[in-house]
Amino acid sequence: MDDEHLLRYSRQIMLPGVGMEGQECLQQAHAVIMGLGGLGSPVATYLAAAGVGRLTLVDFDQVEVTNLQRQPLHGDADIGRDKVASAADRLAAINPDCEITTRAERLDPADMQTLFATARVILDGTDNFASREQISQAAHAVGTPLVSGAVIRFEGQLTTFDYRDPEAACYHCLYGAGGGDEDTCAANGVLASLPGVVGSLQATEALKLLMGMPTLSGRLLMIDGMTMQFREIRLRRDPECPVCGTPAPDRPGDA
Repeated sequence: MDDEHLLRYSRQIMLPGVGMEGQECLQQAHAVIMGLGGLGSPVATYLAAAGVGRLTLVDFDQVEVTNLQRQPLHGDADIGRDKVASAADRLAAINPDCEITTRAERLDPADMQTLFATARVILDGTDNFASREQISQAAHAVGTPLVSGAVIRFEGQLTTFDYRDPEAACYHCLYGAGGGDEDTCAANGVLASLPGVVGSLQATEALKLLMGMPTLSGRLLMIDGMTMQFREIRLRRDPECPVCGTPAPDRPGDA
C-alpha cells in the first residue's frame, strides 16, 4: 500500500481492529451487490469509498424517473440507462482504484452460484421476496456470507446470514414461503431516506465481515423509521428447513 492509499484510508486505518491488516483485507476482497437501487446505492458507494478492491454489480433494470427519489447513484441524465452502467460511472468517480464489473442481466440460480463462489460477501439490495429467496439459496449453496436488507414504507430490516457456519439460519428459516410480489416499494411506497439508512448499515456489516469483526449473524435488526425505534430478534436455524435443515437419515427400505 503506497502513501497515497495510506492517506486516502487513514481515518479508517487508525481504528482499533482495522489497521493496515484490515485495510488490506478490504483491498483484496470481492463483493457482489445484487440490485443497484435504493439499497444498492449506499451499499456500493460506501464499499467503493472504503477501499473494497473489487465490486460486481448485478441488475437487469434501467433507471426510471421514479427511482431518483431514493437512488442517489443515478441522476436525470441516467434515465433509460442500465443501472449497473450508471452506478459504475459514479463509483469510478468516487474511487478509481476500485475494480468494477457489471452484469446487466437477470441471473439464473446456476449463474448466481458460479458468481457467488468467487466472492467474499454477497449484498442483497433487491426489492421482492422471490429474488431474495433465490439469492439466499445460491449463497447458501456455495457457503458465501449474505448481508440482506429490506425496506418498505417507514420500515426496514437487516441481518447477515453467515453461510460459512453450518448452524447459521438462512433466509427461508426466517420467512418460510411468506411474502409476495406485492410487498415492494413500487406497490407500497418508501420514505426517501430509509433505504440510505438500511443500505449504509448493510455496507457496515459487509466491511466488518471482510475484516473478521462480529456481525449481526443470528440476529435480525428491525427499524421503525416513524418512531425511530430499533429492536432485534434472535434467529435460529430451523432443523426442518428445506434449504438448510438437517436431512432426515435414510430409513431401512427407502429406495
